[in-house]
Amino acid sequence: MKVGTQHGSSNEILGLLAAFGVNHICSALPSPRLDKNWSVDALMKLRERVESYGIKLEIVPLPLSSNYITSVENPNIMLGKSPQRDREIDDICQMIRNAARVGIPALKYNLSILGVVRTEPSPGRGGARYSTFVYEKAKQNPALTEAGPVNDEEYWERITYFLKRVIPVAEEYKVRMACHPHDPGMPPDTGFRGVHTVLGSVEGLKRFVEIVPSSYHGLNFCQGTVSEMLEHPQKEILEVIRYFGSRHRIFNVHFRNIRGHFLNFQETFIDDGDVDMLHAMRVYKEVGYDGMMMPDHVPQIPDDPKGYQAFAYTFGYVKALIRAVAAEG
Repeated sequence: MKVGTQHGSSNEILGLLAAFGVNHICSALPSPRLDKNWSVDALMKLRERVESYGIKLEIVPLPLSSNYITSVENPNIMLGKSPQRDREIDDICQMIRNAARVGIPALKYNLSILGVVRTEPSPGRGGARYSTFVYEKAKQNPALTEAGPVNDEEYWERITYFLKRVIPVAEEYKVRMACHPHDPGMPPDTGFRGVHTVLGSVEGLKRFVEIVPSSYHGLNFCQGTVSEMLEHPQKEILEVIRYFGSRHRIFNVHFRNIRGHFLNFQETFIDDGDVDMLHAMRVYKEVGYDGMMMPDHVPQIPDDPKGYQAFAYTFGYVKALIRAVAAEG
């Protein structure tokens, strides 16, 4: 295992990462559209620039972000609108081919309508601000998103349609496709603003990875988001890691801690949450996971507007945990 990040790929960021000893990354999004920035030449230049800092480009994000449906780059895929979604999927398939041609081993993506839903931040350690979600305080206004009501089976149809088009291409070109869960999970009977977040539960993720049997179809396993799905994260998360890790469906890890549980949680510093992160790291080792352990985001610290201090702290903590479990033999 190795510490990684998705914090960007500007020269400024790459210089900092090299100094921190973070030698594996997910880049910034090349472009929201299939344009020259997704060409083989441009992707090769990106890879070479990253490697010039002694850093390996492990993953590139697709223009399928965790944004709200009106802001996502290719909305028709999750809106289920044909033929528009077919054109967007064609572009995604070409991005997969181009990434493979320059030796990029994995792509990450989301299949989002709601985006990441949060309520007001809460005070954390030392004056930090913790990203927070309390379902009872979340405003469902307006009652429906621009997608209208989307029940379980409608959402599954859109996901399945996408996967059955793109995973065969990924398999042909040997590019792993890492999907992020829905963040946060919502009540399964009512959803949120008319949308049932089918990738917001462990059972939903289990169904997801079985839709297309392929070793190139898996998860951008956000441990924080999965912990948010559980009533007792500190007790339950280890078995969830074992389930997906033993089936080799974890392609990247967002290694984040939380305090709380399903429908009521805070995103904390890595050492200030409910989950024993050393124990979790041991389970990743147990199942043979050898990819990036990545802090996806960190608490806001006063006078640290870019988050560099918080990320540096977290990188060091993750590196220490990796070294500790490696030393255990």
